[in-house]
Amino acid sequence: MHHPPSDAEARRAVAPVICYPTGTLPRPDLNLYRKARESARQVASLRIPPRDARAFEVPKGHFFRISCPDGSQVGDLNLFSAADPGERFYSGKTRALHGTHLSTGARMWSGFPWLRPMATIVSDSLDWYGADAHGGRVHDVIGTRCDPYTHHLLTGGQYHLCCHSNLTRALDDAGFAPDRAEAMVHDVLNVFMCTGFTADTGQYFMKASPARAGDFIEFFAEIDLLGVLSACPGGDCGAEHSSDAAKCHALCIEVFAPADGALEGWSPPQANGYDRSHGLSRRD
Repeated sequence: MHHPPSDAEARRAVAPVICYPTGTLPRPDLNLYRKARESARQVASLRIPPRDARAFEVPKGHFFRISCPDGSQVGDLNLFSAADPGERFYSGKTRALHGTHLSTGARMWSGFPWLRPMATIVSDSLDWYGADAHGGRVHDVIGTRCDPYTHHLLTGGQYHLCCHSNLTRALDDAGFAPDRAEAMVHDVLNVFMCTGFTADTGQYFMKASPARAGDFIEFFAEIDLLGVLSACPGGDCGAEHSSDAAKCHALCIEVFAPADGALEGWSPPQANGYDRSHGLSRRD
């Protein structure tokens, strides 16, 4: 290890700069959404068995709720545009805009070249949790999803109920060919998961989720959505994942349609306005 220079502390003391100031970021009209939600009626409900996943659809202008009906359970969520599954959730840019963990008012953004809101969080029963003494927070966009490849790398074992595999099966069940289904799976929103980074080594950690039976997170669909949700094999992720040892519970998805006229003035977000020229004309 190299010796620190004489001005090491001065270098460390440099103030941080927010990479993406969000003062000009378009804001959701949460008051409109909440008022529309009051009039909404349930139009679909789906139960996801432990250590499994299911696909679901949500029309634009509808709400969907993910809940723990029976007990604490972490879920891994992927979102796609139902019209073009090539447009999918971009966890990295969402993290850059909203932080490492999401709650009410944060949005799930799609990737390039669309870069538009796919869903907006309108209610979160765990919004009281904040940050704990370990730096843990809930609903992260840090972790990628548990997967059989990392499991094999670390243990040499074969395990087929990791969230990556669960999501692959769910997309296969939704009609996508197996090879395409796996390629579609992407970094997730870890619903109900409590995570952070250790202060000493900077390692990603998980701890038992504070969610209990009845806890939920609710979204507004900004565009027509195809979603897939996995009930993680780690259960509440308080001990381990990618195993059959953890106590696991089901998750529930409910879709709600607002009353006619309840969203007056709202329109689905358009794809990003960048012209996609990338400066190529400068080569001429």
